[in-house]
Amino acid sequence: MKKLVKGNEAVVIGALVAGCDAYYGYPITPASEIAHAASEYFLPLGKVFVQAECEIGAINMVFGSASAGLRTMTASSGPGISLKMEGVSYLAGAQLPCVIVDVQRVGPGLGNIGPEQSDYFQVVKGGGHGDYRTIVLAPSSVEETYRMTIEAFDLADKWRTPVFLLTDATLGQMMEPIDIKQEPTHRTEKPWALTAEPDSNDNLVTSIYLDFDDMEAHIERLHEKYRQIGETEAQAEVYGVGDPQIVLTGFGSVGRMLRSVVDELNASGIRATLIRPQTLWPFPSKIYQQTVKPGVPVLSVELSKGQFVEDVRLTLPKHQVTWFGRVGGNLPELGELVEQAEKCLQEASND
Repeated sequence: MKKLVKGNEAVVIGALVAGCDAYYGYPITPASEIAHAASEYFLPLGKVFVQAECEIGAINMVFGSASAGLRTMTASSGPGISLKMEGVSYLAGAQLPCVIVDVQRVGPGLGNIGPEQSDYFQVVKGGGHGDYRTIVLAPSSVEETYRMTIEAFDLADKWRTPVFLLTDATLGQMMEPIDIKQEPTHRTEKPWALTAEPDSNDNLVTSIYLDFDDMEAHIERLHEKYRQIGETEAQAEVYGVGDPQIVLTGFGSVGRMLRSVVDELNASGIRATLIRPQTLWPFPSKIYQQTVKPGVPVLSVELSKGQFVEDVRLTLPKHQVTWFGRVGGNLPELGELVEQAEKCLQEASND
């Protein structure tokens, strides 16, 4: 069934297709339609919907629900995600699967409700306390938002970890058709969960280990899991010619814009390729290293003052990586991006 929806509504539809049992949240622009759609869709289907008293309450409700083995989610935007971060650290420490959606808006502070990608450090690098990671998915269309929401629940259960879906005000508010159908999902058994059954009485869901050696062993187990995730779950789209003169890279809505830039450059005789990470953690380093040949310059574009580009440069330490970005809610135009790509290529040829 085809349905024309906003990206925010596509999140809720994807969650229901994935078998999400419970939604806990608090409305915030530009993510409010997620809470609105969840309130409309969840209750008639016998699902749990709670508008919490605040973002802190919502993330702690997620902790309790996930502890009981339910497929659970929440959503917010910049300031609300900041409030949730202590709870995210607790979820990661207790190895509780859940899905958290961040529809990014402009910051710091109250900022405004325009699109930006400046939550990258907060979400990808771990904005809560402690030594943990979360899987981070970055869609670039409403259809991909729908499908990645389904994937997020499967990944959360597979690895017993919180999974972020990182969108922005553009993706959340734009309307596109999605193809809704019964998708195969992969629920896993949760013998660790706390349920009403007597055989779960001895289960303990916790992130606290008072003995130093026990805590060290727990952190080591977490990081062995993160190593396995890094080896198996990294994803990226590679679009364009196979022998590029220049490689462009960006994620989310910017990655979508860069497809048009690649088309424009290739039509003008400049061989160009796009790498668009679909997972921001784990970062698809191997795909970059296989795609970017020696001597080929890279233009990294983002809606922030240079957060995403740090991972690109860490991945490609021997390459010329040029950053370009817009902030404040402003989106770059096609001609502006083509000009930046041509400038990057010219500077590389002069070196």
